[in-house]
Amino acid sequence: MGGLRPWARYMLLVVAHLLAMGLGAVVLQALEGPPALQLQTQLQAELATFQADYGACLPPGALEELLGVALRAQAHGVSSLGNSSEASNWNLPSALLFTASILTTTGYGHMAPLSAGGKAFCVVYASLGLPASLVLVATLRHCLLPVLSCPGTWVAARWQLAPAQAALLQATGLGLLVACIFVLLPALVLWGLQGDCSLLEAIYFCFGSLSTIGLGDLLPSQGHGLHPAIYHLGQLALLGYLLLGLLAMLLAVETFSELPQVRAMVKFFGPSDSMTPEDQGGILGQDELSLSTLPPDAPAAGQAPAC
Repeated sequence: MGGLRPWARYMLLVVAHLLAMGLGAVVLQALEGPPALQLQTQLQAELATFQADYGACLPPGALEELLGVALRAQAHGVSSLGNSSEASNWNLPSALLFTASILTTTGYGHMAPLSAGGKAFCVVYASLGLPASLVLVATLRHCLLPVLSCPGTWVAARWQLAPAQAALLQATGLGLLVACIFVLLPALVLWGLQGDCSLLEAIYFCFGSLSTIGLGDLLPSQGHGLHPAIYHLGQLALLGYLLLGLLAMLLAVETFSELPQVRAMVKFFGPSDSMTPEDQGGILGQDELSLSTLPPDAPAAGQAPAC
């Protein structure tokens, strides 16, 4: 396969991606089709039973109209169900959680602006906030990645590992650390606080949040029977979890992307010509390289050059 032309490699990558999407769609269709059909049949049976019991007391189409209004309101996070802690969606903790879901691109979908001014503000806020969040995450990554690589460097020097083995050990250790601290441990806490979700659903929610998928089918705000103070404290804890967890996920992905096996795969699908030092390094490496290639300032006349 090393003799393939670059366009053939790109086509191979695109075809493999499309096949992976098709395989995922077929598997999900086989897994989710029967439960969805069963739920639809159950809903139709419940509606038929309700119409048979109370249809004489309702005008024709009144139930469908009421359900339509309720579903449209639920799509914007407005519902008359639940306790008093969920009565106001746009209190300060809820608004902070909504802004965090925008800046982390999680987008749970449990809340959405209703007014035209709110929608316009979201566009401007996301346009300015997303680049600022990326700069913050990149800066923190640049500061934390050398610190997190110190244990792996010490172990590699102690055991006299090869560079490839040391990189794999560091990536595996960081991945397990992130999985335990930011996926398994929060899932156990969520499972203990919310009795209406299983451990698998809690892990599914944590992974969906950190991977910024944010399907929105599982939300901590859907828990009933919580004290308002505990409810708002949980929202603030979720806010911090999103910010710290996203940073941890990016650090883990960055570490895995530096593995020799991953770099070899990227190089295989990359251009066939040799890579320049600018292409091999990251953004910070390019800046440092550009600064190091600048000619030194000539000393002024009559001034001795600095040591």
